[in-house]
Amino acid sequence: MHTLPEIAALDARHSIIRIPSELDVPLTPRIRRILDTPEFQRLKRISQLGLVAQVYPGAMHTRFEHSLGVYRLAVLLMKRMSHDSRFAGMVSERQAEVFILAALLHDLGHYPFCHPVEDMRLPEVVPHEEALERYLRNSEFLQCLREDWHCEAEEVLAVLGKNSRKPAERLLASMISGPVDIDKMDYLYRDSLHAGVPYGRNFDQERLLSALCLNAAGDGLAISSKGKTAAEMMVFARYVMFSEVYWHHAVRSATAMFQRLYFETRRCMSDAEAAEFHQKFSETTDARAISLLRKHLRGEKAFPLWTGLFGPRRMLYKQVAQFSVFEHPEIYRRFTRRRYVDLVAEAVRFSEKLANHLNHRIDPHEIILDAPPAEREIEFIVDIYDAKSRTYAPFGEVSPVVRALAMQQFDDTVKRVRLFCHPRLAAMLRDAEEDCRRLLQSEHVA
Repeated sequence: MHTLPEIAALDARHSIIRIPSELDVPLTPRIRRILDTPEFQRLKRISQLGLVAQVYPGAMHTRFEHSLGVYRLAVLLMKRMSHDSRFAGMVSERQAEVFILAALLHDLGHYPFCHPVEDMRLPEVVPHEEALERYLRNSEFLQCLREDWHCEAEEVLAVLGKNSRKPAERLLASMISGPVDIDKMDYLYRDSLHAGVPYGRNFDQERLLSALCLNAAGDGLAISSKGKTAAEMMVFARYVMFSEVYWHHAVRSATAMFQRLYFETRRCMSDAEAAEFHQKFSETTDARAISLLRKHLRGEKAFPLWTGLFGPRRMLYKQVAQFSVFEHPEIYRRFTRRRYVDLVAEAVRFSEKLANHLNHRIDPHEIILDAPPAEREIEFIVDIYDAKSRTYAPFGEVSPVVRALAMQQFDDTVKRVRLFCHPRLAAMLRDAEEDCRRLLQSEHVA
């Protein structure tokens, strides 16, 4: 594996590109060729964190930068794992080469505000992985794959977890998307860096990389005991980044506003029109996507949602109440993981009941219910390998940190049901918080 051009370039350091923070990314002619394609250049104009920048203004980094970061870690990981005899006996040099390529391309199918849109699970919204497959099969990309990498699109897709049938493919797929993967290692560090918070950088990335090994079955990663503390710190970093950044109440306000304005944009469309709209939306950049939403929503009652997010004056909805699974289990379970169309219907009914109760005008789009989506985060289920006894043990059994923060309750701990309202209603609804809670608990709402 040491003969792979990208690993050689990492050591030679004569052809590199720099990304924050002071990280050298090795370039080879075939990597440059991919970076220069229109599809990959498009990632320069798609924000990694989207609406997080409404709260953390430095979080303007792109999918392009993140993709380079994951690619760099893939090269480092292959260099490290080449010294593992079990890994070297299972993964061929060709498969390692495809893994490096897949790491670079793993986010190619992303589009503006991809995760908030996909979390809505609207019928016309296809997973961004399908867009990735479409890009890989176009003539220019196929030519790159065949001429420079001697592989087909199917091989890259298999390493990215789509129809991974071979043990080596499943192993490599878990290295990009699994309990411990290079995607998380980069985005936790990079998002923390650009957001200006320390939480995602407080784990020893190099130590963790050096501690990765195969699990007992050989179909996934384990962590040697020397990397236990680094892994615990990564678990804590992930927990705090979700708590303080990704699910910060103001970030969720912006996210909930965006989801509602996207929903209102396509509400009056036919199924065919909605599919055509999403197709255009998913092939463009942040600026053009925002303009597309403005064009379709302008003149509608819900247009203030767009101006509050993207207009000249920032105006985020205010949090009136939040409900966790521990403090308000009935409300939490009633609204969490519901279909988005049902969640909107609940919010509209609630706004009507509240308007009648308070004898005050409340427009339907001025009340938004935000709840954890259907899909859960990947649980941190991984084994710790003790080299002395040559035994494996579940991480959750040997680490109270992992047991408390990363197992089954991760989503329920950091993600909450929240009630947001237009700023003009905030003071009145906060004064009536008990009434809001009672109305939400009412059988007539759900």
